[in-house]
Amino acid sequence: MEISELRALLTPEGLELLDELGPVDQVADVARMVSRLRAAGHSPDLVSAVVGQARLRAKAKGKFGDFAARMLFTRAGLEQATRLGVAARHAQRMRRAGVTRVTDLGCGIGGDSLAFAGAGLDVVAVDADEVTAAIAAYNLAPFGESAVVTHGTAEAHAPLDGDDAQAIWMDPARRTAGHSETRRVSSDDYSPPLDWAFDVASRTPTGIKLGPGHDRDALPADAEAQWVSAEGSVVELVLWTGVLAREGVRRAALVIRGERSHELTAGADAEDAPVRELGAFLHEPDGAVIRARLIGDVARSLDAGMLDGRIAYLTSDAAVTSPFVQSFRVRETMPAHPKAISAVLKAHGIGSLEIKKRGMDVDPAAFRKKLTLRGDAAATLILTRVGGQRRAILADRVPAAE
Repeated sequence: MEISELRALLTPEGLELLDELGPVDQVADVARMVSRLRAAGHSPDLVSAVVGQARLRAKAKGKFGDFAARMLFTRAGLEQATRLGVAARHAQRMRRAGVTRVTDLGCGIGGDSLAFAGAGLDVVAVDADEVTAAIAAYNLAPFGESAVVTHGTAEAHAPLDGDDAQAIWMDPARRTAGHSETRRVSSDDYSPPLDWAFDVASRTPTGIKLGPGHDRDALPADAEAQWVSAEGSVVELVLWTGVLAREGVRRAALVIRGERSHELTAGADAEDAPVRELGAFLHEPDGAVIRARLIGDVARSLDAGMLDGRIAYLTSDAAVTSPFVQSFRVRETMPAHPKAISAVLKAHGIGSLEIKKRGMDVDPAAFRKKLTLRGDAAATLILTRVGGQRRAILADRVPAAE
């Protein structure tokens, strides 16, 4: 969105037109909407802004739920925004630490600040981009004076003393500047720079949002590192310092599924469990557990061992599972050759097959075409390496633990 489009949108006519239009779910509807609005005499800037926002509101529902219907977005801002359910848990942590005021440096469209303000915190939100800051101000307007948005850089507005320094939230820009097409940059080019962010965090209670694949060796040794997964995908790594970090915790895996969440914490990386032969069950650790290197702790809770020392699969004989894994009951194992697998699938009458793989350079979609699927039964096929050999494991999903 350009500033001219934003000015056209932030008028009574523009906002009323956007609400009348509603979310646009289908790409095919965009051209039709543009033609209709232009024929009605609306300006090109207003039409572009309204139709663009209607499309973004439809996409945003997965992150913001019903709130998306009254928010404004940029394409890049939506892509980088924290899911509201995840941000709400960050806000809860601040409340538990006694924080009443937080400064959100690099607030983007205001997703995190929305959760902070919704939890009753006073918020000062800062963004270096003029359009993005204006959109954040619109999104936070319902909170009145308790949520103030400022256009400026993080470096110029970082509170280091006084009541404003109770807590800082930072989401350094990990992509090039812009409102639509952007590209990822290396950690050396984050904005604000990571060295500066880490220095601020060493002096003021801070949460810093990073990508989940960030170099672990580059993390501050005295910060709590929390990897977060939502609905099966690892979405972020957060570093917590000061009163926001929990005593004795340096590694954490937070697993969120729907309204439920489970967390595994430790003072350091966990030692891996010993390798053992495939048992009656195979367990796939959640990605946050893998990133936090807490697989060993999960294995010991399941009385399980590693299936292979270099691959993140666990195996056990006990009929127990955990919120930190997806468990499978093993039916049969065989060489990972399509002919051998097809024979087993035929014997079990399997016509519906989920294919998972780890430790093997295989395209599941292409591999599926080599298999014979016929019958009414369903199963999961796990392709992996065991002791250097390519193996296929036919299994059934175990209901997830609550």
